[in-house]
Amino acid sequence: MIHSFVAAAVLAASALAPAAPPAALPLGDPDLAETRTVQTLARGVTLTRIVRGTEPAPSGEIGTTTRGPWRINVLTVDPRTAKQHLKATYGPDLSRTETVSDLVAAERALAGVNASFFTFTASQLYPGTPVGLGIHRGKLLSEPTTDPAEADLVVDSARNRMVVGKLSWSSSVRNPRTGVALAVETINDPGAVAVFTPEFGASTPAGDGAEVVLDRRGCVVRTAATRGTALVAGQTAVQATGERAAALVALAVGCLRLEQTVTGADGERVVLRPGTYGVNGRYRLTEDGRIVVPAGTGSFFERNPRTIAGTTRTGKLVFATIDGRMTSSVGTTMDETAAVAHALGLRDAINLDGGGSTTMVAAGQLINQPSGGVQRPVGDALILK
Repeated sequence: MIHSFVAAAVLAASALAPAAPPAALPLGDPDLAETRTVQTLARGVTLTRIVRGTEPAPSGEIGTTTRGPWRINVLTVDPRTAKQHLKATYGPDLSRTETVSDLVAAERALAGVNASFFTFTASQLYPGTPVGLGIHRGKLLSEPTTDPAEADLVVDSARNRMVVGKLSWSSSVRNPRTGVALAVETINDPGAVAVFTPEFGASTPAGDGAEVVLDRRGCVVRTAATRGTALVAGQTAVQATGERAAALVALAVGCLRLEQTVTGADGERVVLRPGTYGVNGRYRLTEDGRIVVPAGTGSFFERNPRTIAGTTRTGKLVFATIDGRMTSSVGTTMDETAAVAHALGLRDAINLDGGGSTTMVAAGQLINQPSGGVQRPVGDALILK
C-alpha cells in the first residue's frame, strides 16, 4: 500500500509549488509561456508538470504549429534518498496486455510508465509479447533484436541504476552427450526454433511441428509431435517447425543444455542477476550528453505522444511523458523528443513506446492524458516500488 503521507501529498494543494526557474524547453516559439509545478510523491521522488503554450492548437495544425501547446509530465527519482526501487512488470503473463494503472496497482507501486514496444495488434493471439528485449528478475523472457533502431534499457533494481545501450544475444539447445546443438531463434515468441517459459502464458503456442518439455535440470519430460502445452514452474519448452522439428526430436534424448549469451555493445558479457530488469525502446535520444537520434521520415518521426526514460549526470532516474495528437498537447517529433530529453538534463536517454501507449500513473492517479481518451493496455511497464 502507498504510505499515508504519500497519498496526502498527492491530494493536498500545498504539495504544489513553483519549481526553481529552469531553462525553458526548446519547443516552439521562444516567446511561449511555460509553467511548471513540482509535487513531492515520496522522499526522493518528485513529479513535475510542465505546460508550454497557452492556446489550443488548431486541429489542422497539430503536426506543424510552433505555438504548441505541450503538456509534459516528469517523474524524477533520486536513488540516494528514495526508498522505492525501479523494476519492470508485465502482469499475470507475458502474452497478454494490461493498462499501466492495473500493472502499478497489482504491484502496489508508487508510480509507473509504459515501457516496451510490443506486438500490440488486438487480433494477434499474443498481443503483449515484447518486440525486443525483455528481462524480469534476471531472467531473459524476450531476446533483443538485430534491428538497429532498437535501443535497450537495463535496470539494476538493487542499486536503482539504469543503463541505455544496445544488446545482442545468441542461444542454442545442446545435447551434452552427443555434442549436437540446435540454434534457438526466439524466446517466448513463435519461431523456427523457440524457447518458451511458464511466464509466457497459460499454454505455449499450438500448431504443427514438435515440442520438447524440459525440467529444471534440463532433462526431457515429454516430447510431442505437435506444439502446444501447459508448463509448470521450473519447466521449459523448446518448439521447432518445418525442417527443424525432426532435428529437435532427434536431439531430445536424456538431458539437454540451454545455452545463451547476452552481450553489450562493447562485446562484454552482460550478467543477469535477480535484480536485473530490461525493456526495449526505439532509438536512443542522448548519449553521454549528446543528442544522437537519427534523421528519419514517416509517421514515427512526426509528432506523436512520447515516453522517455533516462539518467542525469548525477545518477537521477527520469521518466517523462509528452501528450500528443490533441489540440491541448500536440506531441513531439523525434528531434523534438531528443531536444526535450537533453533540456531535462538526461545524459543518456531512450525513446520508449509512445503513441496511444504513452501513460504515466502516480499515487493511484492517471497523470497524463492518453491520446485515445482512455488507457491503452500495454505489454509491460517500468514501476517504482
